[in-house]
Amino acid sequence: MAFKWSAVLTRSRHNLLNHLCQQYIGTSGAAKNGDFADIVISGGGMVGAAMACALANNSCLQDKRIILLEAGKDTGEFVVPDQFSNRTCALNPATVRLLSSFGSWQEIEGMRCFSALRMQVWESCADSMITFNNSDMSEPLAYIVENDVILAAIMRALKNVKNQVEIRYETNATAFNLPGRGDSEEAKMPYVKLNLNDGSVLKTKLLIGADGTNSAVRKASGFHTINRHYDQSAVVATLMLGEGLSNTTAWQRFLPTGPIALLPISDTMSSLVWSTTKEHAKNLQELSPESFVDAVNDALWHEREKNEIAGKLLDGFKNVLNNIVPADSDGVRQLPPTVIDVVDKSRASFPLALTHASQYVRPRVALIGDAAHRIHPLAGQGVNLGFSDVACLNDMLTKAVSSGADPGALTHLLQYETERQRQNVPVMLTIDGLQRLYGTEFTPVVVARSLGLHAVHSLPFLKKFIMERASV
Repeated sequence: MAFKWSAVLTRSRHNLLNHLCQQYIGTSGAAKNGDFADIVISGGGMVGAAMACALANNSCLQDKRIILLEAGKDTGEFVVPDQFSNRTCALNPATVRLLSSFGSWQEIEGMRCFSALRMQVWESCADSMITFNNSDMSEPLAYIVENDVILAAIMRALKNVKNQVEIRYETNATAFNLPGRGDSEEAKMPYVKLNLNDGSVLKTKLLIGADGTNSAVRKASGFHTINRHYDQSAVVATLMLGEGLSNTTAWQRFLPTGPIALLPISDTMSSLVWSTTKEHAKNLQELSPESFVDAVNDALWHEREKNEIAGKLLDGFKNVLNNIVPADSDGVRQLPPTVIDVVDKSRASFPLALTHASQYVRPRVALIGDAAHRIHPLAGQGVNLGFSDVACLNDMLTKAVSSGADPGALTHLLQYETERQRQNVPVMLTIDGLQRLYGTEFTPVVVARSLGLHAVHSLPFLKKFIMERASV
């Protein structure tokens, strides 16, 4: 009973403080003709919802009013469908820890996910390859989870938290008035003003932009953005595999037109992510199911692009290296699975591009997820970087509020920006470099990348370093 009374008193105190804050700001002109919130999150996708859930579970923010703006409708209670979605994510250990911290991972485990214990990467122009797995295959490298399941699990956890975030569905900002932007009196005030699509006005100390690649928050705030269009599309589909194999390996083969990847989602099914030219992607979608299956198997198995010079040099390099470093018994090449069918209506495609904001913060504004950075899917790290943004910003806001600072002040926001760019930029450059490196059949490049890949494969400490970097 004491606990219940404590919760009631906490909510009452919160409502009183919020009312007094609005009254005070209203007298100074800040909240006149507008609602007020301490923190507003624009965008209720996976990363935006996770941000809201992390803040709602943050004991330092119990007396703060937090609003999540979601442009889509409230779809009600999520029921796991019989058919798998064609959009999946490979969640790394750091993401699992974050989701576990506020109960979402437990929800995912109760719905649907699948472990990838091993990963094999190889290319079509040479026999070089690399494998990744934890010792004795006891711990997953990643968990393959459908996007819909991740979002539903986060929203369930968000709705169950005591310090509830106010979720406004079918709501988005149509105009922004930001501190320091323009010469108006409002631009000099210590808040962000949002005009919403329902005609109302919302004012906040901190606006978090989680509204995706085409972020309205990023554009309105004037962030300088780097863009690169790959002139590629990713074809996604749900595939059925032949019997007789343990489907616990994630497969990726680099082709001159882009990588093809199979991610395990059940004992007999995998999720396809095939990056290729826009024209080829269009053709793949138009093929009959039988011809599409043939095309996938051909991409995984064909040998017609082999470079003889690279092959001979690689064989010699292997012999030399084997005399220096013993062969890794866990790194034996395995044959990829045979695809036998594609799930009806599961094929789709989307364009690929690189987007990166040169800064992630402005006074009273912070970007997270795809609003700040979007990368090529070849390493499966995009959403993991977004979830790491959530963890970092939550930590920085904890420090700010604990020290009595304004959550929208630049001091702690800049610490968030520095920490995240130190991780995001190297990942972005590495993935972009790999996309360029494997996008050519030029013999010297094929030789260099083949020798380099095999060298990394043969040196356990390098593989361990790469795995550790991919899991944080």
